[in-house]
Amino acid sequence: MSLNWSLEELYSSFESNEFKGDLQKTNTLIEDYNSWVNNTTTSYDNVIDKLHEYINKASSLKNFFFKLGSFIELSLSVNTKNTEALKASDILNQNVSNMAESDAKIEKWIGGISNIDELLEKAPFLKEYEFFLKEKVELNKYILSEKEEKVIAKMQNTGSNAWLKLKDSLISNHKVELNIKGEKKELPLTVVLNMAHDKDREIRKTAYEAEIESYKKIEDGVAAALNAIKGEVLTISDLRGYKSPLEMSLINSRMDEESLNAMLEAMKESLPIFRKYLRKKAELLGYKNGLPFYELYAPISDADMEFSYEKGKKFVEDNFRTFSDNLADFAKMAFDKNWIDVMPKEGKVGGAFCENLHFLGESRFLLNYGNSFNDVVTMAHELGHGFHGECLKSEAVLNADYPMPIAETASTFCETIVMKAGIKAGSKEEALSILETEISGCTQVIVDIYSRFLFESELFERRKNGALSAEEIKEIMLNAQRDAYGDGLDPEYLHPYMWTWKPHYYYANSNFYNFPYAFGLLFSKGLYAEYLKSGKDFPKVYEELLSITGKNKLADVTKVMNIDIRNVDFWRASLKTIEEDIEEFIKLS
Repeated sequence: MSLNWSLEELYSSFESNEFKGDLQKTNTLIEDYNSWVNNTTTSYDNVIDKLHEYINKASSLKNFFFKLGSFIELSLSVNTKNTEALKASDILNQNVSNMAESDAKIEKWIGGISNIDELLEKAPFLKEYEFFLKEKVELNKYILSEKEEKVIAKMQNTGSNAWLKLKDSLISNHKVELNIKGEKKELPLTVVLNMAHDKDREIRKTAYEAEIESYKKIEDGVAAALNAIKGEVLTISDLRGYKSPLEMSLINSRMDEESLNAMLEAMKESLPIFRKYLRKKAELLGYKNGLPFYELYAPISDADMEFSYEKGKKFVEDNFRTFSDNLADFAKMAFDKNWIDVMPKEGKVGGAFCENLHFLGESRFLLNYGNSFNDVVTMAHELGHGFHGECLKSEAVLNADYPMPIAETASTFCETIVMKAGIKAGSKEEALSILETEISGCTQVIVDIYSRFLFESELFERRKNGALSAEEIKEIMLNAQRDAYGDGLDPEYLHPYMWTWKPHYYYANSNFYNFPYAFGLLFSKGLYAEYLKSGKDFPKVYEELLSITGKNKLADVTKVMNIDIRNVDFWRASLKTIEEDIEEFIKLS
């Protein structure tokens, strides 16, 4: 069994004839596409045939470029110093930017079709792409002229794309110097971050203090990247006619502001109960002024909750099987076929992610596994993303792209399965430890996500007036943490640098990638409650729900389960389930 993922299914290497041939082929494909668009958009004659041809071309090109791009980016994620991958990434980004003018032209042409409903009724093939085409018409007003789109795409190669690579390089190669029990060490950041789960309080505190101190070496470079990316986003958002980057994110998320505000209102109302939990955990660990930030993930008992990777795999697969064989079989396939890159290592990016490779019908998963129960939960979370992709396998590639908030639903649902099953199977002490881990995770997704939303909102507001220093960014982060955590955390031990290594702040095309996690948690809590009521009939309906997420707006997806996400009471009810867990934890402890 390998602890490194296999990318052979994409390309054998950057030196392979297939990879070199495909990278070279991009220019010809783009020239052909540009020529076709120029000829097609001169009139609306034979519009059904043209739309048919567009669907075929767009599908083929998307699969082709995603294969190339996935191989490059997956290779870089495990080794940000990979010079061949960096060079190929620059070439591909430069080539793809040559499609921007034609993309804008064809999308404006589609946006100008006045009788789209009539055409869809006439052409059964196009009917399958109804949502995809109508969304193009709806978003047409935010598309700039062909030349402007081309300029933006070209400039992003030396703008946000380049700044993102700089940030990734700074973080993935960042070393932390620390002294553990008299022994001086220099460790990769990802390894030090995992120490937050260590059983030894001294190690947790030492790791935190050394981590905070270490950022001084790179804070200016990372702050420059953040300023540049957020500045670019503000410019593009304004040029396109959005009221704000938040509105742009909501529209791209297929979510309305009413739904977001209902969720945020319920989250804000719930903060006191989470603070009550944090103060209780602080008390259990012997603190009197709230919980220090470095103790957020501290184990609260001596129960043996270490999980080797092998033990973690079995735990996940067995508990997935209590829900459905389809889910468990998918996890087993990911383990057996080496779809997972498991351990932290120098040059590897931090955190965890899943890349669904729709063109292959497979997924790849990046972990930084550290043998804690939290790592098992993270593994379940990422496998949930993969299972979402599995449920979309039979959908056409243009109908398989789902928006950010619903993207976190399957992953969070899988977390819940593992947590609940673990509580049920463990000893009393282990069950308490798992329950606390679950509540800790929910605290991150509600309280910390709320702080991240406040941080990003303020960051964008302040960035309008010019670039911010690292000190100013740190102060915004600290204020957001104070507002969200309140007296739950010790004000002397917050984390001013949480903006440095969290990757989502640096995605120029996915801003406010924070509230989707809260949506995913709370929507999945509602789904899990429905599962407990429905039993064995639920998995089939659940898979059907996931299969339509690429071709519906969020409010329409959730209606399938009779859930109204514009109603604050739905969010309150989901949060109530977490509140009950917190009260149970306080009672048991």
